[in-house]
Amino acid sequence: MKKSFNMRKFYINIIVIGLLLYAIFELISQQSKLNNYAESQEYYTQKITEAKKYQAELEKDKENVNSNEYIEQVAREKLNMFLPNERVYIDISQ
Repeated sequence: MKKSFNMRKFYINIIVIGLLLYAIFELISQQSKLNNYAESQEYYTQKITEAKKYQAELEKDKENVNSNEYIEQVAREKLNMFLPNERVYIDISQ
């Protein structure tokens, strides 16, 4: 009877130790996942900030799109158009 009780106690101890080891393993793996999620959150927060800045620039351009200065600037920079009788200097070192 005493030997049976000791064996049962031994098996219970083994099960408890196994459960504790499993819980410790799960806590460690959960912590690494949480660290990865924190890094992802920082990355996406930075991306959102950049997108908001870009959106603000686009809003500013939207307000100026019909102004003569903006039209002239776009024509010069993107279309290589210039005013008549205007001297254009081209830097060949670039």
